[in-house]
Amino acid sequence: MLEGFHAVKHAVRFGAVVEAVVVLDRGKALALARSHAPDLVGWFEERAVEVGGDEFVRVVGKAHPTGVGGTAERPDWGVVERSSPLVLLDNPRNLGNFGAVIRVAAGLGAGGVVSVGDVDPWHPNVLRGSAGLHFALPVRRLDGVDELEGPVIAFDAGGEELRHARIPDDAVLAFGSERHGLSEVVRRRADRVVSLPMRPKVSSYNLTTSVAMALYHWELFRRAS
Repeated sequence: MLEGFHAVKHAVRFGAVVEAVVVLDRGKALALARSHAPDLVGWFEERAVEVGGDEFVRVVGKAHPTGVGGTAERPDWGVVERSSPLVLLDNPRNLGNFGAVIRVAAGLGAGGVVSVGDVDPWHPNVLRGSAGLHFALPVRRLDGVDELEGPVIAFDAGGEELRHARIPDDAVLAFGSERHGLSEVVRRRADRVVSLPMRPKVSSYNLTTSVAMALYHWELFRRAS
């Protein structure tokens, strides 16, 4: 389910096979395209189908303030060669945070976002949080950490300071759950444990902020080298 204009926009931009796109008001939808995605005006003119509220909810699953939604095929990424770090979420619990991590990872050019645990990375609430950027990079759930390839750099407040570390392009950046942190399984798999700079008396960062800081650190020093 693609909930909202931005989810549809990103799905289309990154090559998703969009099966349907429905709008409550065709004129307003095209105005959104002209102001927020001028490269896709023609696409919306061709594909958008104006429907009533009941039909919109039937297709998309719920109403949305933008009055735009749709459906798309989930991509089968298979084996992907990567040249940038992979983000590993260790048993994430907050679906909105999960989606926001995918959005940040897509923006900073990560090699993908994977998770271990029982949360479906393609849950509608996660897809909503990513604004459709699931289609910009590989996103999937792993059966376990044995599937990981590359050096694993785990983030934990007790680790060495990140400023002294360099993140290789083939690294796996591991982040623990919002409540319990890193699991022992992921800790044992880690080749290095690092910490983000943080002011004393501040207990933690939001998960998305932590991922953004780590990826920016990688990108910054890659450009400087």
